[in-house]
Amino acid sequence: MNLLEIMKRILFLIIVFSFYVLSSFAQQTVTQLVYKKVDTLSLTMDIYYPPTMKSDKKYPAMIFYYGGGWNTGTISQLEPHAKYFSERGIICVLADYRVRLRHNATPFESLEDAKSAIRYLRVNSEKLHIETNQIIASGASAGGHLAAATGTISKYDAPNEDLSISSKPQALVLFNPAIDNGPGGYGFERVGMEYKDFSPLHNIQIGAPPTILFLGTKDIVIPVETVQYYKIVMDKVGSRCDLKIYEGQKHGFFNYIHTQYFNQTVFEADKFLTSLGYLKGEPTIFTKP
Repeated sequence: MNLLEIMKRILFLIIVFSFYVLSSFAQQTVTQLVYKKVDTLSLTMDIYYPPTMKSDKKYPAMIFYYGGGWNTGTISQLEPHAKYFSERGIICVLADYRVRLRHNATPFESLEDAKSAIRYLRVNSEKLHIETNQIIASGASAGGHLAAATGTISKYDAPNEDLSISSKPQALVLFNPAIDNGPGGYGFERVGMEYKDFSPLHNIQIGAPPTILFLGTKDIVIPVETVQYYKIVMDKVGSRCDLKIYEGQKHGFFNYIHTQYFNQTVFEADKFLTSLGYLKGEPTIFTKP
């Protein structure tokens, strides 16, 4: 075997080894788990671990619920958010849940699943390396409702679930959330008079989790007045509510495809979580005023 052939073989082995290492790393840092079974349906969550995670340490967790009117949607919507915050040192979770078009589900079942997902994180906190008193819920639109509802709503728990395990997060990061489900609010035609137990705006009480809320002034789904009133009620019960209003922006303005506002909202969410002690240092995302 001449020198050239030897070098080619060495190069080939290096490439194979590198591919193996990278594949193993990906499997270690992103994991998919089944968190709940409903009849024959398995609901999954994708977990993104911090790249510098240590096996003997526990970390804050941030669970994301996608938008789609409790009708549709996929976990990919908030994947860029999960990747960013996992790189910053938070274990991030993208949770699937039942929706109307895929599962013939009601909004109440969507909320049941959202609460089940947080309970799963707490029950399995040891193997997942999660600090149980540092769980953040985040969501967009109807997913924002689910996140807010885990922090405010006491009903709609799954049958036979251990209610001694709390489904309430310690903080909320909400992107144009559907927080008012009462008459004239989002989804009232589907939830009816159940809104009294289902609508976050109508169930804010003392002890509501500290919240940051993002909305555009041109959002035709969630009126600015709704989130302003939400903040008033949060202030009244003594809970922090940071309201970030973006002039001229529409529903979904924060999504990854809108780079400027994705960066700005993630930057503000980072500062909010840092102020609560879940992150350290300055945000690593680039933003312009």
